Amino acid sequence: MNIIFFFFQILFVLLFSPLCIGVIRKVNALMQSRKGASIFQPYRNLKKLFHKDEIISEDASWIFRIAPYVVSASTLVIATSVPIAFAPAFAPAGDILVTIYLVAMGTFFLALAAMDTGSAFGGTGSSREMTLAALAEGGLLFTMLVPAVIVGSTNIGMIASRIGTLSIFQYAPLLMAFVGFFLVLLSENARYPFDNPATHLELTMVHEAMILEYSGKRLALLEWAAANKLFIFLILAANLFFPSTISGAVFGITLIVSGLLTLFKSLILAGVIALIESSIPKLRYFRLPDLLFTSFVLGVISLIISIAM
Repeated sequence: MNIIFFFFQILFVLLFSPLCIGVIRKVNALMQSRKGASIFQPYRNLKKLFHKDEIISEDASWIFRIAPYVVSASTLVIATSVPIAFAPAFAPAGDILVTIYLVAMGTFFLALAAMDTGSAFGGTGSSREMTLAALAEGGLLFTMLVPAVIVGSTNIGMIASRIGTLSIFQYAPLLMAFVGFFLVLLSENARYPFDNPATHLELTMVHEAMILEYSGKRLALLEWAAANKLFIFLILAANLFFPSTISGAVFGITLIVSGLLTLFKSLILAGVIALIESSIPKLRYFRLPDLLFTSFVLGVISLIISIAM
C-alpha cells in the first residue's frame, strides 16, 4: 500500500505543479489588462523542451550533467511526504528537518551546476541564490516549528491531521508564522519581490541566471522541478497553517475530494502570489536580507508564543 501511496503523491505533484505556474501567469496577465496564455501553456512548454536537442559546454563536468536529476529527485522525495489527500505519517521524508535539508540539497546542486561551466551569469546567480537561501533557512525552520510545537510532533503528516482540532486561540501564532513562511516561499521559488522569473537582465537575475547554460531535456527537468517545488510549498502553506482538508480514509471518494480541495487551496494561494507580483516591484538585492530577517523574527516570535500557550 505504501508504494501505491507514494506513486499517488508523486503523480499528483507532477501533474498539477505546472498548472500553478499557468495560473500565476494568467492572473498576472489579467491584472495587466492582457489576455495572456492559457493556464495549460506550461505543459506545452515542457513538451517542447523534452523534444529539443541539448547543447552542453565542453567545460562542463559530471556535476552539470547530473544536477537536473538530483534537483528533480529531491522534489519528488519531498512530494512523498506532503499532506495532499491524507496524512502520510509513514513517509521517509516526513520530518520537518528532512524536508528542509532536501530543499537545501536541491538548491546547493543547482548553484554548483551553475558555477561548473565557468559562466559569469552562472557564478553571479549562484552567489545571489546561496545568499538568499542561507538567510531563508532560519525563517523556514522557525515558521515550520510553530505548528510542530503546537501539535506536539515534527512529522508533517501528523501536523496536518491534527491542525484542524486546535482552538481558535492557538491559530494566532499560526497566522503570524504563516506570514513568515509565505515570505520564505516567495524567496525559495524566485518570485517577487525577491526575483523576477521572467527576466534575463544581468542586474536582476537570480534563478534564471543559474539555468541559462541548460537546454533541451535537462532544462525541461529543471523547469518542472521548479514548478514541483512551488506546488509543494503551496501545499505545505495550505495544510500546515490552516484547518486542513486531510481525509481520514486511505481510499474512496473522500480521498479524491480531499485531494481536490488541497489543489483548490493551492491554486488560491498561487493567485495570491500573482496579485502580489502585480502590485509590488522587485526590491533591490541589498534590501532582500531585511525582508528575510522579518520572516525569521516572525517565526521566532510566533514560536515563543506557541511555547508559552
